[in-house]
Amino acid sequence: MTVGQVRGFILRELDLFRDLSDAEIDAIGAAAPMRTIPAGQVLYSPGRPTEVLFILKGGRVRLYMIGADGRTLTTAIVEPGQLFGEMVPLGQSLTDTYAETLDPSVVCLMSRTDVDRLLLSDPRIAARLAEILGRRVAELETRLSDTVLKSAPDRIASTLARLADRDGASIRLTHEQLADLVGTTRETVTKVLGDLAARGLIQQKRGRILVTNRSGVGHLATYGGLNPIIGGSHS
Repeated sequence: MTVGQVRGFILRELDLFRDLSDAEIDAIGAAAPMRTIPAGQVLYSPGRPTEVLFILKGGRVRLYMIGADGRTLTTAIVEPGQLFGEMVPLGQSLTDTYAETLDPSVVCLMSRTDVDRLLLSDPRIAARLAEILGRRVAELETRLSDTVLKSAPDRIASTLARLADRDGASIRLTHEQLADLVGTTRETVTKVLGDLAARGLIQQKRGRILVTNRSGVGHLATYGGLNPIIGGSHS
């Protein structure tokens, strides 16, 4: 088996390429160098932009921005099978964005030329790319709306409910990572998670949050009712 075929075998596991022929998969595999990257590595930043499309095979990658005051805001956590990178033809302009691996990760890289030639020229793949990016934009709009309209505790509950729906009940986030995702402080996250755990809605494990009562968390996210001392803060 050639290197390109090995990459093709890996790519075939991704929903994006689910109905491609062996020849089509092999062509994409040959054009997509694969890299294994340790956790904590910055893949690109405003000072080091890259016009490469990353296809995440394994691990997780955090996309984030840094404000003038030094605070960070996570804009997305990329899961296996998803895409990220600076790719203008796909409507992704990430001039002010950083990308950092949260776990040891496996990525396939494609140049803009190969994206145009192998992905955007195929109506099946182009439609799925539009759907993937559309979901990401919709999720970001929801979070921005939450930031304006909801208190920090309600944003935390809303985010947990949304992640549980998308990724399952076991959410791999530390308190600090969740704080960056909802735009609040680690201390607030710790207090709110303690409140949710006391209500029997979640369990806290090392590096994970287990949502044991999705409907209960969702109810609090929609109607409020978390600790009123915490809930009075919108920071």
